[in-house]
Amino acid sequence: MSNSNAARAPRDDDRRFDRARGGELRSDARTEARGETGRTTPERPKLRLAPPMPVSGPRVPFVVMIVVLVMAGVVGILALNQKINENAFKLDKLRAEQAKLDRQEQDLNQQIAEKEAPGNLAAQARKLGLVPAGAPAFIRLPDGRVVGVPQPANGEPAITSQGG
Repeated sequence: MSNSNAARAPRDDDRRFDRARGGELRSDARTEARGETGRTTPERPKLRLAPPMPVSGPRVPFVVMIVVLVMAGVVGILALNQKINENAFKLDKLRAEQAKLDRQEQDLNQQIAEKEAPGNLAAQARKLGLVPAGAPAFIRLPDGRVVGVPQPANGEPAITSQGG
């Protein structure tokens, strides 16, 4: 046997069948490029990727998990809605109580305003036996000097006075 490829006889394992063409023999493009003609070898079929096998995992746990999540969400929303309604009733009750207390405060402020009126103060003072004072006298604090002439209050107590 010689070293040249041209002198080499084709062997059975060099020949390949082209299955896409029904088993016809075809010459190899690489051998023709090297100058080896007359030698017929089939072309290799082109490889294609097959689509991946569908993953068929257990579907029951997934479905159960989804159902549990939906049910938990519904129960959570119902509990939240119940708390909101409960707090709405409490808020309504507190607002009614606040309105009642506001009215009571307003009545008390009106009573204080009536009793603070100058005519009512003078009547209450007479009722207690107080008499109007005369001209006042003042003491100056830095030197202790009295400004004005102090005089005792003179007047008759009212007939309605409680004193005796």
